[in-house]
Amino acid sequence: MTPTTRLLLAPIASLLVAGAATAASFDLQEASIDTVHAALRSGELSCRTLVDQYLTRIRALDQPMRLNAIVMINPEASLDADHLDNDYRRTGSLKPLHCVPVIVKDNYETRGLQTTAGSLALKGWLPDTDADMVARLRAAGAIVLAKSNMAEWAFSPYLTESSIAGITRNPYDLERVPAGSSGGTAAAIAANLGLVGLGTDTGNSIRGPSSHNALVGLRPTLGLTSRHGIVPLFVHNDVGGPMTRTVADAAAVLNIVAGAETGDPLTARSAGHIPPDYRRFLDRDGLKGVRIGVFRRYVDAPMGDPEIHALTGRALNDLRTAGAEIVDPFDVEDFDALTQNLWCGDFESDLNRYLAGHPKAPVHTLAEVQRLGLYLPHIDGELKAALAPPAADERRSPCTDVWSDAPKIAFREALTAAMTSAHVDVIVYPTWSNPPRRVGDLDSPPGDNSQILSPQTGWPAITVPMGYTHAVLPAGLTFLGPAYSEGRLLRYAYAYEQATHHRKPPDAFRAMQP
Repeated sequence: MTPTTRLLLAPIASLLVAGAATAASFDLQEASIDTVHAALRSGELSCRTLVDQYLTRIRALDQPMRLNAIVMINPEASLDADHLDNDYRRTGSLKPLHCVPVIVKDNYETRGLQTTAGSLALKGWLPDTDADMVARLRAAGAIVLAKSNMAEWAFSPYLTESSIAGITRNPYDLERVPAGSSGGTAAAIAANLGLVGLGTDTGNSIRGPSSHNALVGLRPTLGLTSRHGIVPLFVHNDVGGPMTRTVADAAAVLNIVAGAETGDPLTARSAGHIPPDYRRFLDRDGLKGVRIGVFRRYVDAPMGDPEIHALTGRALNDLRTAGAEIVDPFDVEDFDALTQNLWCGDFESDLNRYLAGHPKAPVHTLAEVQRLGLYLPHIDGELKAALAPPAADERRSPCTDVWSDAPKIAFREALTAAMTSAHVDVIVYPTWSNPPRRVGDLDSPPGDNSQILSPQTGWPAITVPMGYTHAVLPAGLTFLGPAYSEGRLLRYAYAYEQATHHRKPPDAFRAMQP
C-alpha cells in the first residue's frame, strides 16, 4: 500500500461503528437490487444495516486482501441510509434504486467527496455538485458508498494504477490485473463490496474490466447518458455506464442514468429513443430467431489464447441452443482501410476546458500537472505526448462528435450495410482474446477487442460472463448493436446469462474474513 493510500483510507475505520452488521442474516454475496428490495419490504433488512454490512466487508477485505479497489468511503453513507429508512417508514414505498449502494469511479464528480481521476494533482478536491449521472442515481434513492480506484487520468485499458491509490488487483487472482481504467469499480463489484457500480468507457474501460471480473458491463450509445461532471479523457469518445453482477441490475441502473441533461447537449439526441423501462426487455427466450453475426476477426485473433477461443465456440453453441441463428463468419468490407484514421482526441484541450469550468480545482492545466510532477512515472511519456504538437497523421482538436465525424460516419455506414446485407440483428465476439495479464506484465498480448466497433461508431455494446480460462480467470462475450439498441442488447444478454449462469464470485472473497 502506498503512503497516499494509507492517508486516504485512514478515516475508514472511524466510519465503521461497532455492531455494524446487526442483521447479518442477509447474505451480501451476489445480492441484487431485487433481493435487497425484497428484504427491505419484508423487514428482514434495513438500509442502515445493508450499508454497514458493506462497509464491514470493505474494511475486512479490500486492504487486508491487497485488492485496493476502494479509494475512499463516503462518510455520509450511513447517514444517507438512515434518511432512506425514515423515508420508507413514512411513505411505505421504495424509490427505484432505494438503498442501492453504488461504487463510483473516481472520475465522476461527487458533491463534497474527493474526486481525483486517479491523480495526486487533484488530491483534496471536493466538487460542489454531482456529475449528472450521480445526481440521477441519488434522486432515485441510491447511495454513493465509495469511490473506486482507476487508471490515472483513465489512460490505460490494461491496468488500474493511480498516483492517488496505487495498483488495484483482480479478485479472481490477486497476481493479475482487473484491466483498466474502471478496474477499481470492477474489482469492488466482483468481490461484493458494493451492489452496483459506475464506470466510464473511452475505448474499453467499462467492458474490459467487466470481462476480466465476470461482470455485466454496458457501454451505452454515445449521448444516451450525460458526460457532464466526468473528468474527460477524449470527450468525444467518453461515455458513462453501469457495471453490475447481473443483466437485470444493469437494466435497472440504465433506467435511471439514461436521458437528456442540459449539461451535455449531445444527450438531446436520445429523445424518443428511451423506453419507459429497460427491464421489460428481460426475456429468457430473448434469443429465439435472432440472427447473430460472428465477428471472426476477433474470435480468431492471431495472438489469442486457445482457451478463450474454445470458450467462444461453446458460447456460440449456447446461443444456437437458445434459439439464435448464427451467421458465421460476419465481416465488414474494407474494414482495415475504414479503421485507419478513426481516433480523434485531444486530452490536453479536453482537460484544460474541463478544469477551466472548475476554478476551485487544485490545478488548472495539463501543463501544470506535468510541471508539478504529480503523476505516476510510467505515464510521463503519455503526458508529454499530449502536450507536444500532434504528429502529421494524428487527429486532434477540433474533433467533431461521433455523429458528425466523416471517418466515423463512413465506418458506421459500412457496418450498417454489412449487417443489413447479412440480415444480422447483433454482432458477437470475445471481449478480450487473452486472459488478464499478471501485475507488472506489459508485454504479453493484450487481446483487447473493444477499441473500434463500439467507440468509433457510437453504438452500444454489452459484455456478459462466458466462462473461465485457466480454471479461475473470467472471460466475457460482447453483444454489439446499432445506436439506441440497448433494449435489444439487454434482451439477448439476459437470455444468454439465464441459459448459462457463468457468473460466480471469486473464491477468496466468498467469506467475510479471508
